[in-house]
Amino acid sequence: MIDAAGTWQGGRMVTQYYTASSVDGFIATTDHSLDWLLSRDIDQAGPMSYPSFREHVGAMAMGATTYQWILDHDEGWDYTLPAWVFTHREFSAPDGDVRFTQAPVAEVHAEMVPAAGGLNVWVVGGGDLVGQFCDAGLLDEVWVQYAPVTLGDGAPLLTRRVELRLEELAQNREFACGRWSVVRRAAGPN
Repeated sequence: MIDAAGTWQGGRMVTQYYTASSVDGFIATTDHSLDWLLSRDIDQAGPMSYPSFREHVGAMAMGATTYQWILDHDEGWDYTLPAWVFTHREFSAPDGDVRFTQAPVAEVHAEMVPAAGGLNVWVVGGGDLVGQFCDAGLLDEVWVQYAPVTLGDGAPLLTRRVELRLEELAQNREFACGRWSVVRRAAGPN
């Protein structure tokens, strides 16, 4: 685990959803813009920052919209870890280990865990994809960096009910950062 200061605390491999959100629970605007986020002040060496989180990720999953956003807005694909893109679209593969899939998340997760080499699995973006991991009992943690802005509409942080237990809170300049563990409900008697 990574504590609120961004320090690795050891432990078991986990599957994590790490993202930023508006205070009213949206990860992007209706037109998939992140301009509201990219202008905010955050300390990249501060508590719960992306670089400290990223050091402990060995594989990642994302939806087609997130993948397209990275292709359109970043300066090329710079991830060196294996990535699975859940999509029904046709994409040309960038340099790197990118695998396109339409398979169920449980099947893909079974491939991701050994590929992560003992590090964590990161579900990068898309509230519905994260929900699918959760529905399959595969999501362990939710990390959210809340930006001081409301959007009123857009892509939701999560698209279904997920029970969470607060584990850590921190402030990183303008952001309120939290880490929650997913509460798994025990199956009752039939």
